[in-house]
Amino acid sequence: MQPLLDRLARWLWPLAIANLLANIGIVVTGAAVRLTGSGLGCPTWPRCSDASYVAHGELGIHGVIEFSNRMLTFVLTAVAILCFLAALGARHRRATRLSVVIGLGIPLQAVIGGITVLTDLNPWIVAGHFLLSMAIIMVCVALIDELRSPERGAAPPLPRALAWATLAAGWVVLYLGTVVTGAGPHAGDTDSPRNGIDPATVSHVHAYAVYVLVALTVALLVVAVRGAHRWLATVTALVLLIEVLQGVLGWVQYRLDLPVGLVALHMLGAALLAAGLARIALAVLPHAAAHEAQADGAAQERSATRLP
Repeated sequence: MQPLLDRLARWLWPLAIANLLANIGIVVTGAAVRLTGSGLGCPTWPRCSDASYVAHGELGIHGVIEFSNRMLTFVLTAVAILCFLAALGARHRRATRLSVVIGLGIPLQAVIGGITVLTDLNPWIVAGHFLLSMAIIMVCVALIDELRSPERGAAPPLPRALAWATLAAGWVVLYLGTVVTGAGPHAGDTDSPRNGIDPATVSHVHAYAVYVLVALTVALLVVAVRGAHRWLATVTALVLLIEVLQGVLGWVQYRLDLPVGLVALHMLGAALLAAGLARIALAVLPHAAAHEAQADGAAQERSATRLP
């Protein structure tokens, strides 16, 4: 077993990247399920139908789309397990713990996804399904930050407070986005319920929250630049760009009555925003560039134990 772990340890970094990309990818494919009206393509869970675990001809194209999205869960699980084993092989304790959190989040996400089907796509449970994906993406970013990130000390109180306020505002924006979705026309199935909130009203509330988020991000960027916090300034500038693009995309899709292509791009943007918000929060925390040395030391220790 140990030789296998040693070989996998060399792949820890690419597997950490794969973890992030896979979890962002399933957000986009989940959006495709909903936007094509395939949310109940498999009308039950854990089976696809009462008679079968897999999609069959009677379920049509919607069954194929929904079942394909379910199968992606196994891809995420495989990547998460390999990442955990690689972290274990590298003897990187924090990476191992973060990999465990990611791995546990995937079956939890599958169960919540099953509940959404069993409740005929209840919009509030669908919201929880989406927000859990955002949380998993953030943990994936924490793993990447743990493995490779510029050496830095803890940020001063002001940028640290602004960073955490930005993260909190971002979560409010993401949550309100799910409320807007729950009030809108893309239910995932023609017979699925909506949350009963006026779409125009909640869209405006969502927009106001975005304004607050952008204002906080701009303030953080100014403070980071003035304080010569280069890494924080770089990360914040990238997140601000995502926010502006998301805002423009959100406004355009609203004006065009929510075309499915733009909605799918907006979902991708939400996943990228979650990743960026996590990066901002992590950028104000101390990080020692000793992780590669830790892995190298562990490898040397293993080699020494094998010497005669």
